Amino acid sequence: MCADTSTTAYWDAAAVDFDNEPDHGLRDPAVREAWAARLWGWLPGRAGDVLDLGCGTGSLALLAAERGHRVTGVDRSPRMVELARAKLAGTGATVLVGDAAEPPLGEGSFDVVLVRHLLWMLPDRQAVLRRWARLLRPGGRLVLIEGRWGESDPVGLPAAELSALVGPLTERLSVEQLGPDAALWGRAVRDERYALVADLAPARRHAEIVDVHLILRRGDEVLLARRANTGYADGLLHAPSGHVEDGEDVRTAMLRETAEEIGLTLGPDEVRAVLVLQHKAPTGAARTGWFFEAELGEGGRQPVNREPEKCSELGWFPLDALPDDMVAYCRAGLEAYRAGHRFALHWHEPDDPIAYAPEGPGRLTPL
Repeated sequence: MCADTSTTAYWDAAAVDFDNEPDHGLRDPAVREAWAARLWGWLPGRAGDVLDLGCGTGSLALLAAERGHRVTGVDRSPRMVELARAKLAGTGATVLVGDAAEPPLGEGSFDVVLVRHLLWMLPDRQAVLRRWARLLRPGGRLVLIEGRWGESDPVGLPAAELSALVGPLTERLSVEQLGPDAALWGRAVRDERYALVADLAPARRHAEIVDVHLILRRGDEVLLARRANTGYADGLLHAPSGHVEDGEDVRTAMLRETAEEIGLTLGPDEVRAVLVLQHKAPTGAARTGWFFEAELGEGGRQPVNREPEKCSELGWFPLDALPDDMVAYCRAGLEAYRAGHRFALHWHEPDDPIAYAPEGPGRLTPL
């Protein structure tokens, strides 16, 4: 790449004669028709929002607009933008002066990002591609027209290299070779020219495990169990808890887990939801925890360790002086409960310990 092509001044000067190239100006009806046929195959059949980055004088943007798409063009050259605005006058298209590598536009705003003969000139292509992908709506499409031009001393971006860069960002991609179609270039060419069309994965609904936690009160004390042999937070204290199973509501799950872990058969009217805490372990995925309160009456039923293979002991602890050797998010949940909060977050950062750290960062955020 010539160093001058990285400057705005270069492209301002080039704008005067830019459309003289058959594939730039599309002045020849045969060339224009060839590009229109290809472009219409790459763009969605229904009208959508198309972003043309490095749009130059707006020839491809005009083809998209004529097909009914809502078009936005971006180019760093004010002179190119001036010519593109004139070419697109009356179509409703918007053309902005801006850096195509960092477009001055909001994320998730477009159905298609169209880029021709630009990526090969940009540094840190992977970062640029990630930025372009973020401009797309779920299920959006990247249309990247690139090549490896010249035979003796070629410059550009081979299709195999671009495919490797784009692949991790998309659900599927295809490469369409354009070099053999002389009508696109107004002449026969022998170097590599292609279009890579890549569809982003559609949005997937967020899903996370739902767990339930029992705050079993005995006056001013709360029951805690010490984890053992589970592979997670072993040796730390935690409230009796478990996961909601398919088909269960959270209260039913709490009653089942209470019977399985500490041998108490409680009725639905003996537990009350007091806190919902979305939490995340340092290296895990998000979960939603429902905390239920129950009161242990005087005499009668007493909790017993029904799962000694997972729990080394049960113990009663003052709610206003909780022990330090607890699972951090459980302690945070009990602190939120004591403070009267009904909804909260406890979001571990990757370097946080699983255990409560008295001098560590506070991750509890009441909502």
